[in-house]
This record gives sequence, structure tokens and C-alpha cells, in this order.
Amino acid sequence: MVRSKELSEALALRKKIVAAYESGKGFKKISKEFDISHSTIQENCLQVEDIQNNCHHAQVWPSKQSSHTESRPQDAKMHRDLQQALATVDVKVHDSTIRKRLHKFDFHGRCARRKPLLSKKNIKARLKFARENIDKDQVFWNNVHLDR
Repeated sequence: MVRSKELSEALALRKKIVAAYESGKGFKKISKEFDISHSTIQENCLQVEDIQNNCHHAQVWPSKQSSHTESRPQDAKMHRDLQQALATVDVKVHDSTIRKRLHKFDFHGRCARRKPLLSKKNIKARLKFARENIDKDQVFWNNVHLDR
């Protein structure tokens, strides 16, 4: 548990950082001044900016750094999960607001269309090939490349 004195010191430092940012200093200059990493400075300043723009849920949303190759849950399921998580802390957010924020961070509820592994045309061609060559010896079949 954080003591109130430590919390007030941290808040005072954050206010100084934000004031320096609002005065026009860059993240790197502020980080050298306060001896804190520039990414921490950037995160704090942007969180305060979100709060000032009435985006009180800045810490809840997924980061944009996740790769496109990793599997993402469907948009509908994800926004319901976020809505339930926010409800546990007595914050009510409309469905469309959550969906808009998810779309902003490239989380979309899309999934690939299900299609057959082989088309009917290819199934017929393969069957025709197999029937024509059914009497061939093992040497022939060893040289045939059968892929999926």
C-alpha cells in the first residue's frame, strides 16, 4: 500500500512533468531534467492529456503495439469483457464508445470466411488423375508429389 506522503510526492512530480510538457519542452528534455526515462514521461503526459479530453479509461484499452499475427478475440466479445471489467469499478461506458476505441487501436471483429480446402473442380481433377493412374507401379507413385 502506498503511503499518503509518497502518493502526494508522486502527484507533485507528475504535475511538474505535465507543466514542463505543456510549456513546450520535449519528452527527452523533460526526462533528463527529472532523471526519468522518456517513455515514462511520454506515458504520463499522454494519460493526463486523455483525462483532460474526458477519456477517463486511458489505462483500460489495449495497446497498439500488439502484432497482427497474434490471435485477437472477436470485437463483440472483447467489448463485452471490457464493459464488465469497467462495471466492476462502477464505470458505465456505452457499447459504441468501447467499439470506437477498439477500432481506433485496430481491433476489429473480423474473421476469415470459411471455405473448403479443395474446390469441386480440383477434387474432380484429382480423382480423374488417380483413376487414370491406378495401375501404375510403385516407382511412378514415389515420383508423384501429392500435396494437400
